[in-house]
Amino acid sequence: MNCPSCKESGLMAMDRNGVQIDYCPNCRGIWLDHGELEKIIEKSHAAGLSDAGHPQEPHKQKRNLITELFDF
Repeated sequence: MNCPSCKESGLMAMDRNGVQIDYCPNCRGIWLDHGELEKIIEKSHAAGLSDAGHPQEPHKQKRNLITELFDF
């Protein structure tokens, strides 16, 4: 399927943490299928709860599930 936004290239699929993300390598647009946003939100909440109480080093940027999913 061609990118709905730029129409120039085909969408690529990537599996990140159990969620399939379709993205355009040309314009870097991201598309989610039905239910995938809910999976991302659920996993993000679960990851936030499991990280509670752990001190974060001030010089390191914390990577959350959203960052991990869309870092490609």
